[in-house]
Amino acid sequence: MNDFAIETIDLTKRFDGFTAVDQINFTVQRGEIFGFLGPNGAGKTTTMRMLMGLIAPTSGQASVLGFDVEHEAKAMRQHIGYMSQRFSLYNDLTVAENLNFFGGTYGVRNQRLRERKDAILTMAGLNGRERELTKNLSGGWRQQLALGCAILHEPEMLFLDEPTAGVDPISRRDFWDLLYVLSGEGKTIFVTTHYMDEAEHCHRLAFIQNGRLAAIGSPEEIKQEKMRGQVLEIDCSAPDVAMKTLREAKMFAEVALYGALIHVVAEDVAVFRPQIEELLQKENITVRSMDVIVPSLEDVFIATVSEEKG
Repeated sequence: MNDFAIETIDLTKRFDGFTAVDQINFTVQRGEIFGFLGPNGAGKTTTMRMLMGLIAPTSGQASVLGFDVEHEAKAMRQHIGYMSQRFSLYNDLTVAENLNFFGGTYGVRNQRLRERKDAILTMAGLNGRERELTKNLSGGWRQQLALGCAILHEPEMLFLDEPTAGVDPISRRDFWDLLYVLSGEGKTIFVTTHYMDEAEHCHRLAFIQNGRLAAIGSPEEIKQEKMRGQVLEIDCSAPDVAMKTLREAKMFAEVALYGALIHVVAEDVAVFRPQIEELLQKENITVRSMDVIVPSLEDVFIATVSEEKG
């Protein structure tokens, strides 16, 4: 295998006749932030667990930082860090006690531990909170502490599983600022997320659906290659009723709700404006605006998943 941070060759995992991951092939460059996206049950967690050496592949191969994940997992784990969406912290321990615990787990002790704790407290903005119980920290502080615990031993690579789930938007932004700093220092980051605005900030992405890779590339490459049709954004009253009406018309490749806005996908979508207005007027729905927009990554993701289901 080549000197990638991650390389998989026909990586497959079956459970009692069910194929969770089906012959996937991809590479991750060293130092990049690689997003791994897919709906629940698509195979994201199974793939990550294989890459971390927690479960063995049924067939195929994978290497992480040059280590064979099946046969060299113990040696590999000294070079990787992991952070889950539950943050993997002990809530009844203080900030300092969590850092001490994870330091011991990773074999970081004495002077090096003191130096790493100081660096992480500064990075996470937790100076002065060392004696505070972790359960009393806000979600954003706990998130940053969890990231600090995951990088205490200065791993070359980080696996992050939905690391910003349930965290407020400002804390999410601050967290991603830290990820860019770590990436700039040469660390490779493999992250799963269901926030499409975060996925836009990854260097490259892979979409997985039903255990198979549906798309891979930079956000822009995926938009260009995978988006079928144009997107018409509709601002109207009663968007939930409007979406149901437009879906029942069966005229469009996709109709989805984005907050209070509706996105309709079709080839040459602008020609459908008169029919859309007529359909919605029959339901006494007021159309405030209809504009053809540049597809977002979420548009592409929904279209790709729908295509794979079909």
